[in-house]
Amino acid sequence: MALSDADVQKQIHHMMAFIEQEANEKAEEIDARAEEEFTIEKGRLVQQNRLKIIEYYERKEKQVELQKKIGASNQLNKSRLEVLKAQEAHIRNVLHEARQKLHVITQSDAKYQKLLEDLICQGLCQLLEPELIIRCRRADHGLIETVIPIAAQRYKDQTGRTCKLTVDTANWLPAEICGGIELLTKGNRIKVSNTLEARLEMLAQQMLPEIRQMLFGANPNRKFDN
Repeated sequence: MALSDADVQKQIHHMMAFIEQEANEKAEEIDARAEEEFTIEKGRLVQQNRLKIIEYYERKEKQVELQKKIGASNQLNKSRLEVLKAQEAHIRNVLHEARQKLHVITQSDAKYQKLLEDLICQGLCQLLEPELIIRCRRADHGLIETVIPIAAQRYKDQTGRTCKLTVDTANWLPAEICGGIELLTKGNRIKVSNTLEARLEMLAQQMLPEIRQMLFGANPNRKFDN
């Protein structure tokens, strides 16, 4: 039975409505899937950037902390250097005061004469030469001539050696030094300086750790005394 035009039109409208509905459903499905994928991707990007931001600020925080530690360390080192400089200045002042008081040693002729004897004898034992030149202050010339034979005899008793000692009257030690002597070999090849200033300097170097401890107390960072 042939369909009428009205039936054909009806079926066409029906098919078009079905296709349109199916297209709308498909479009809604695509929109929903796109929305879902967008949400997922957005969440992933947000999380990724959040982690990047966290890492960035953690890195910055570590850098700030490191800079603080470096700054504190530099400040501590600066403070330690200032303390060391102050200590060194104080030690220099103490040694300067000690040098200023060396002249007291020469005020007693008997004690100073014995000291000169000891200084000459010690120099003789160091050099072990058959002939030596003595330099002294002009003011000490008389005392030196007195102690030369005594020191030479002590040297002979201790070592079994003899030594001819001559005072250098052409080259006196400076009058401003506190005292003591210098012993020289012929030609001035070797010299032993036993002036009071030289002996104080040598003693100060040897006793520097003890001097530091007496002035500033024991160093807590020092593991060994030597």
